[in-house]
Amino acid sequence: MTVTYSSQVANARLGSFSRLLLCWRGSIYKLLYGEFLIFLLCYYIIRFIYRMALTDEQQVIFEKLTLYCDSYIQLIPISFVLGFYVTLVVTRWWNQYENLPWPDRLMNLVSSFVEGKDEQGRMLRRTLMRYANLGNVLILRSVSAAVYKRFPSPQHLVKAGFMTPSEHKHLQKRSLPHNSFWMPWVWFANLSTKAWIGGRIRDPILLQSLLNEMNTLRTQCGQLYAYDWISIPLVYTQVVTVAVYSFFLACLIGRQFLNPAKAYPGHEMDLVVPLFTFLQFFFYAGWLKVAEQLINPFGEDDDDFETNWIVDRSLQVSLLAVDEMHQDLPPMERDMYWNEPEPHPPYTAASAQSRRPSFFGSTFNISLDKEDIEFQPDLEEQEGAHTGIISRFLGLQSHDRQSPKTNSKTKLLWPKKEVLSHENQPKNLGGAGQNTSDQEDRKAWKGEDVFKSVVLYGRSGYHSAPQTPLSHTPMVFPPGQSAPSSLRRISGIDDPVKDQSLQPATPRSKKSFELLPENPGASTEHPEAIHMKRKTVEFNLMDMSEAPEHLREPHLGQSTSNIHTILKDHGDPYWDLENRSVLYSNQGH
Repeated sequence: MTVTYSSQVANARLGSFSRLLLCWRGSIYKLLYGEFLIFLLCYYIIRFIYRMALTDEQQVIFEKLTLYCDSYIQLIPISFVLGFYVTLVVTRWWNQYENLPWPDRLMNLVSSFVEGKDEQGRMLRRTLMRYANLGNVLILRSVSAAVYKRFPSPQHLVKAGFMTPSEHKHLQKRSLPHNSFWMPWVWFANLSTKAWIGGRIRDPILLQSLLNEMNTLRTQCGQLYAYDWISIPLVYTQVVTVAVYSFFLACLIGRQFLNPAKAYPGHEMDLVVPLFTFLQFFFYAGWLKVAEQLINPFGEDDDDFETNWIVDRSLQVSLLAVDEMHQDLPPMERDMYWNEPEPHPPYTAASAQSRRPSFFGSTFNISLDKEDIEFQPDLEEQEGAHTGIISRFLGLQSHDRQSPKTNSKTKLLWPKKEVLSHENQPKNLGGAGQNTSDQEDRKAWKGEDVFKSVVLYGRSGYHSAPQTPLSHTPMVFPPGQSAPSSLRRISGIDDPVKDQSLQPATPRSKKSFELLPENPGASTEHPEAIHMKRKTVEFNLMDMSEAPEHLREPHLGQSTSNIHTILKDHGDPYWDLENRSVLYSNQGH
């Protein structure tokens, strides 16, 4: 029994292959047999003339011509030109098929959205779908010769039932010098809106969905009209045709087998049938014929679209869906897999071999050893465990445990006692001390560069001193007003520290002041240290009467109003912070 069934399947497959190979209707044989017979006849006529009718001298001339044609025949870019042309034609052919107007989606919406089982509701649904089919027929008879032969005039559409006499008069009344395939879609839209106003369509959202689907079909009809109007340029088609036929015209001479006795290169054999030349003609010429058949798929060729069948099928299924099948549902009942969580439909004996297990992925069957599936500790987390949030608060920006460099920019982060003790220590200006300090600076951590490179919220002291201003512009208070205590604590200077004061910088200027030390012994410090402490502060004073009352400071009276403080050398924000702390300490006194 199994052997008999297998033999039947094998015979069926062999029969289908033979029918596909030897089918005449719509086959390549039907398209090529005429050109192939002409090519075959011409080839053997030239061969007979070369071998029988020409003299020795004429044969030499013909042999030279054959070698010349065979060497230069490859210069014709037939593969490139023909391949690009066929790709363009096939793409255009498939796009036209995708734009065929099928009313299935529209009829589902009409059947479900337009309510009413009475005669008015039934007439409304059937009229809507008849308008849709009428629009499809009008565009198909404009692009398809088969449909036009079936409905050559609007009267034939009336007799066929796609249009009523009153609708035909209405269509003729709006006579325009253009194609009128769009008019039934306008009727469809207006009738749908009227149905919504009359309560046949409950919600405007449903009306919008219906009109969107109608516009989709209208767009497809417009695409078919555009494809029929704009075709592939004739020049391109002519170039491809001339390239193919000129190639095989040269093959008639260049592919002749010459006399082997004369020992021409590549002509050691004398064959009667040029098999590969015939196959090349079959492929290239067949390729060209296929492209010619696919340029217009709405003709009457064997492989063209069955447009008349589309018209019949669309009208039948659409009227059935909106009329007899409207609200005609089978009773609901439990299916045979009601209590089965994993239903398994059965297979027949013929399809049992196609049953396959579910696919879980290409890595599903990979097996690993027990040692390979163990999670390994993260070495980076172990090494960097000591550099966390606490180390950032403490000022440790690297793994180096050396003390940071001591300078005036990082001095703001020191405690108050360390600042005072550091300032009271005498500075060694000798060469030995200088060399020692240079060596310490080279070994110490480059705090200044690291401090500048770190973002503001990552710098040391940002979280511990939230009162520090985020702006790089320093806050300077006018003379006579003490700085807030919170700002003093930032710089580490308390009220008892009174070592600097504001004095006029030059006798000529009264608006410029310098921060000069009060202690005469301070002049023995290094000149660079004196320069670090010396800053010039300018005050631009104006009349208080010019400023508004709500902007006047109560403790300044009428002598000063809007004070604009400009710090020279404020290009570096860290110098501004240092000078601000010194200025506040003097203003407090």
